[in-house]
Amino acid sequence: MGLLVIRGTGRAGEAGEADEAGEGGEAGRGGRGGRGRPHRVLVSLFVLPLVAAVGLVLGGTGAGSADAATVCAGRPAKTVGFETGELRVYKSRSYACAVAVAKKPGPRRRMSVSIQARGGNPVVDSGKYTRRAGPVTVHALNRCVRASATISGKSGSTGWILC
Repeated sequence: MGLLVIRGTGRAGEAGEADEAGEGGEAGRGGRGGRGRPHRVLVSLFVLPLVAAVGLVLGGTGAGSADAATVCAGRPAKTVGFETGELRVYKSRSYACAVAVAKKPGPRRRMSVSIQARGGNPVVDSGKYTRRAGPVTVHALNRCVRASATISGKSGSTGWILC
């Protein structure tokens, strides 16, 4: 017959464990044609990101009604409540940020929010929104700021703060 050639990595079912005269090594790979382990590549490229995405959709991110608190960077500096919502002002080291949040989210209605650093022009966001207007941010390192908000014709403002 022929010589008995033993090839392989020591794993069962791979690379033709026992082959006569070195023939049929590719057939012993389970029909993969010498490509290695494509199933691991598929798992790492497609299945794992898919599982992660499904987990986010089903598990959620945990952001409930407090998502307006995360739109501005910094610590809360002032909150002004008025009939239809509230104006929230945040301060980081060199920036001030403002957002107007409706008390009852619902159909689209006219909302606006503005913030102005002393000596500068106001930054305004206005339009028809369901839940909030803003955020608007100004550079306010060592400067006073004032902010105002309007929701459905009712408004609130801060006057000069953070001086």
